[in-house]
Amino acid sequence: MDEILKYFSKLTENQTVQLSQLGDLYKFWNAQINVVSRKDVENIYSHHILHSLAIAKIISFEANTKILDVGTGGGFPGIPLAIMFPDAQFTLTDSIKKKIKVVNAIVESLKLKNVCAMPVRAEELKQKFDFVVSRAVTDLPTFVSLVWNKINPNGNSALPNGIIYLKGGDLSDELKAVRISKRQIFVYEIKDFFDDTFFETKQIIYIQR
Repeated sequence: MDEILKYFSKLTENQTVQLSQLGDLYKFWNAQINVVSRKDVENIYSHHILHSLAIAKIISFEANTKILDVGTGGGFPGIPLAIMFPDAQFTLTDSIKKKIKVVNAIVESLKLKNVCAMPVRAEELKQKFDFVVSRAVTDLPTFVSLVWNKINPNGNSALPNGIIYLKGGDLSDELKAVRISKRQIFVYEIKDFFDDTFFETKQIIYIQR
């Protein structure tokens, strides 16, 4: 939890309590249903929660903004972001039902009122969203093709509606493939926000709708 407070010093009391509860909740549920690598669960705050909250360094979601988290797994980045932005609305999806079971249990424990979690694939959803977020579920060109028609082109946030994608490593080939379509793409280095060595090669990719 210290890692979170180091970079987010203006949390409300409720946000602090909810975030502090996440560690034990994930350790409890991960022992039953593996949603985080067993050897990585001790790094839940730095490798998963703080990583998810990197998105909060490039955007502050306005009230009633609709965000879709695709391939959420155990609830990343959706649950930490829902805590950070309690007035925005989050829909978390994953095709694996047991992972959504964990998400719903954690959402219930934290009494989060702004999260809906469903065991469906993104392409099955009919509604549109202001932003689609995700953590490295597939290569960028494939992900863009899957979710592009789920994004409402009109929004009221400081950033225009679009995709916000967390991924690491050399993305040059993937970015070139997406750029062919002439879309506006911005790349943020997470190491510019957090000084943990884990984030040395981690990036936020924002693709404007």
